[in-house]
Amino acid sequence: MREVGTVIIGAGMSGLATAAALGKGSDLVVLERDAEIGGYCKTVKKDGFVWDYSGHFFHFKHPEIEKFLLERMPGQQVRKVIKKSFVSYAGKQIDFPFQKNIHQLPQQEFIDCLHDLYFAGQSKQPETNFKEMLYGRFGRSIAEKFLIPYNEKLYATDLATLDRDAMGRFFPHADLTDIVRNMKQSNNASYNATFTYPEGGAIEYVKAIASEVDSSAIHLNETVTAIDVAQKIVRTPKGEYRFKQLVSSAPFPVLMQLCGQPVDAKRFTWNQVLVFNFGFDAKGPKDVHWVYYPDRSLPFYRVGFYDNIFETNRMSLYVELGSPHGAKLDVPALREAVLAGLEREGVITTQRLIAEHSVVMNPAYVHITGASIAEVAQTKQRLAAGGVHSVGRYGGWTYCSIEDNIVEARALVGSMRP
Repeated sequence: MREVGTVIIGAGMSGLATAAALGKGSDLVVLERDAEIGGYCKTVKKDGFVWDYSGHFFHFKHPEIEKFLLERMPGQQVRKVIKKSFVSYAGKQIDFPFQKNIHQLPQQEFIDCLHDLYFAGQSKQPETNFKEMLYGRFGRSIAEKFLIPYNEKLYATDLATLDRDAMGRFFPHADLTDIVRNMKQSNNASYNATFTYPEGGAIEYVKAIASEVDSSAIHLNETVTAIDVAQKIVRTPKGEYRFKQLVSSAPFPVLMQLCGQPVDAKRFTWNQVLVFNFGFDAKGPKDVHWVYYPDRSLPFYRVGFYDNIFETNRMSLYVELGSPHGAKLDVPALREAVLAGLEREGVITTQRLIAEHSVVMNPAYVHITGASIAEVAQTKQRLAAGGVHSVGRYGGWTYCSIEDNIVEARALVGSMRP
């Protein structure tokens, strides 16, 4: 058995950020079940195309974190981009966010949206869940034209089961004043109004973080099978580690199971996202970075354009499809449905598909509910008393950005130091 100061489970951004914050030379080990670092920030390169497992674009609120990463990416071109995103609605592209741009709809639909928005603000509807929040703040027309169908395609669940603030600061809220003002003076800024992206893909940010970790401390292809919290022992097929502190970025219910704690399946649900990456021989739509698709007859909810970030001359797409986590996916059939949908929407015209890749992210978006929030808070407190900490999007069972993961990891390390 090896004695180690800190065991870290997962070599994604959260795990590596924790190791980097502890610093080179620290007594630590990072246990990663996959053959590569990066988690969902892995990058695929094929036939001259660069794709991530999905669209991972970085939105920095902390200049020092951006500087820290860029300094560790020598020779890597990083493009800073002003986001151009749209909603595909009834054959038109509406500026995103939809609720701030209802004036771009046909006249009668605009009147319906504005009418319902005004009276929603007067009625003070209850907001005990996500669906009620959408109706209560935006009215029936905006909710049913975009917010509900899009988010149901994304989360693959009844929105009434989600907590009112399931998306936190990432939901683009707007009130009547914002929406009316936007009719004459456009202001569609949101948390990700600008983003950065390296030419080598999101994995370059992972490598930047990993450069601050001793490579010998990262153990790939080593899966944690059990955690004895009382004895402070981690078990893997390759050995045992006695720790002082353990930091896990594994999905929270997985951590609970590893620790021998029962998991209520009704409290922890999530979606899975099938991502198709497509490369074509010629350019497609320009001046767009991603488009949202609320139309339920289309299998995908979002399409992104890598080629428009670096202004390359061949269309490079990621296409995202949400489904419940237990759903069986017929990937070949879905591929054909996606390509047909892209043609119907005019994304594909005469271009020829010359390269492709697909991956299923499971879990992808966790379902944040009142029950899950309470369970995570109570269990994290109990585990922390035994030196076990859970971080990251999945470790915290939450909705957050990659930068948030770095901030959280640094704060945790600061609290762990004597």
